[in-house]
Amino acid sequence: MNDPQLLRLTELLARNSAKEGLGDTVVPGLKIFRAESPSTSLPVIYQPSLCILAQGAKRVFWSDNTYDFLPGKFLTVTLDLPLQSQIIEASPERPYLLMELALDASLIAELLPFTPWAGKSFASKSRSLFVGDIDAGTAFSIMRLAELMSAPQDIPVLADSLRREAMYRLLCGKHGQCVALLASRDSYLHRIGLAVQRIKENFRSSLSIPELATLVGMSTSSFHLHFKNITGVSPLQYQKTLRLMEARYLMSAKDIDATTSAYEVGYESPSQFSREYARMFGNPPARDIAQLHQAQG
Repeated sequence: MNDPQLLRLTELLARNSAKEGLGDTVVPGLKIFRAESPSTSLPVIYQPSLCILAQGAKRVFWSDNTYDFLPGKFLTVTLDLPLQSQIIEASPERPYLLMELALDASLIAELLPFTPWAGKSFASKSRSLFVGDIDAGTAFSIMRLAELMSAPQDIPVLADSLRREAMYRLLCGKHGQCVALLASRDSYLHRIGLAVQRIKENFRSSLSIPELATLVGMSTSSFHLHFKNITGVSPLQYQKTLRLMEARYLMSAKDIDATTSAYEVGYESPSQFSREYARMFGNPPARDIAQLHQAQG
């Protein structure tokens, strides 16, 4: 992405994001994340998406890896992935501005036969996150899509075709093979994605690893290995992350007390919940929620 494109993208995102946090735009599937101050490192579940940073900086921690996410770069996640994320550069004068475009597995599958990866086997591939430079073709198509935010009258006619073009350019680019995994049924990523979906749908219930392994057609040991390679955590850790993040939402947004929230998300022991919550968020529930409300004003 060249400098004029980056400046224009910054202008579009700033103009179309009035509040901090993640918000929808008038373009379907296109969101903007805005922050006006740095943050601490916090757990977050990234959904399959193409994220392009226009201004500011973020550090992403996944498994044993650290990624610096800088302006003009893109970060792509190909399944629901638990990460630690920290905004390291943002201010009211120069807010952190990110554009997020959802990845649609059905659209990628439709486009795949027309890309260099048509007919290729991905059984041994498992990449679920990558940060890279935006090639000229992808940057051009992304900018055309972003420009629809300033021309909403064109959205009914152009949005779908420009989104298709952006996904096609991404698939044909340097990291296209990693995106293609999302729609390839013979890839480990696709199979682990089925298990992730099952965990998300039933995260409050006890987790049966043998049942999940059977669901995706693997032995229990192979399932454990590939699940951790792809998500960075074990299945039980993944479930724990979902439970704790949901409990935090219940306490902060719904004003539900810690004990009730613990039972609501599937914990049988409030004391265990409190210990694991403090380990993830840095403070016990009551203190964390108080600080969160104070920061939100």
